[in-house]
Amino acid sequence: MGRVEKIILLLSGSMRAGSSNEAVLRTAAAAAPPGVRAVRYDGLAGLPHFNPDDDGDAPPAPVARLRAAIAGADALLVCTPEYAGTLPGSFKNLLDWTVGGTEICDKPAAWVNAAAPGRGAGAAATLRTVLGYTGAAIVEDAVAAIPVGRDAVGADGLIADPGVRRRIAGVLAALAAAA
Repeated sequence: MGRVEKIILLLSGSMRAGSSNEAVLRTAAAAAPPGVRAVRYDGLAGLPHFNPDDDGDAPPAPVARLRAAIAGADALLVCTPEYAGTLPGSFKNLLDWTVGGTEICDKPAAWVNAAAPGRGAGAAATLRTVLGYTGAAIVEDAVAAIPVGRDAVGADGLIADPGVRRRIAGVLAALAAAA
């Protein structure tokens, strides 16, 4: 019998514990709709610098764990800040490790832009380009701009606003429907 629950892997482009991007993903894990389990990937800081010479049948252990997490998910949700008009280097490094594999190919993927209105377009454009190289199936109905200010994040690291929580749950539901 197949798995009924859909697993959505949450990928953060921020290594800052208190970032609004992390808050979006923590809230996604807490507010996932029925039938959806949102799982946060927390290995970004431990990934080695991408080196094509190491990208073979036996990649470094952190890369193997990343790829296994992606392979085990039904869909991917990214939330990343924008630095200098594009993706943070550490998150681009994570994506570089996925280009040579097939784990993302045809996998539903989307992102939430948590930046203030009018910001984050460079990161979103780069994300769209790189995910295109990996063969991800972008779920346009799940791509969302949900601005989250630092003041919206509670001491527990979650977003309490019910409207924002509903929008995040809607993103997860759209991804799950596409999976």
